Amino acid sequence: QVQLVESGGGLVQPGGSLRLSCAASGSIFSIYAMGWYRQAPGKERELVAVITSGGTTNYGDSVKGRFTVSRDVTKNTVYLQMNRLNTEDTAVYYCYVIVTTVQERIRSATYWGKGTLVTVSS
Repeated sequence: QVQLVESGGGLVQPGGSLRLSCAASGSIFSIYAMGWYRQAPGKERELVAVITSGGTTNYGDSVKGRFTVSRDVTKNTVYLQMNRLNTEDTAVYYCYVIVTTVQERIRSATYWGKGTLVTVSS
């Protein structure tokens, strides 16, 4: 019902920057929140950033001050600008959205992207 397409991952040197994008499509009725989690090898998935429909943002402690989440409501797209990257940011980054759909307008549901790999290495 809802599809997420992520882009922007890749290899970057320590101190560098990357910008991830995630476009949501399908039978979306309303979007409550969009954001990013990440999972590094051997570690649990952790929140990176989220932005709500009202524009409120929240960040994981390890990325505060370096990453910025934003959105384009006209495109149902969420972005993650990542600056001052370090090796500990290496992970698969997963986009997610919390939405109601045309078919289910009462209860919200969470959809996930397939993930995009970010590798920070010299």
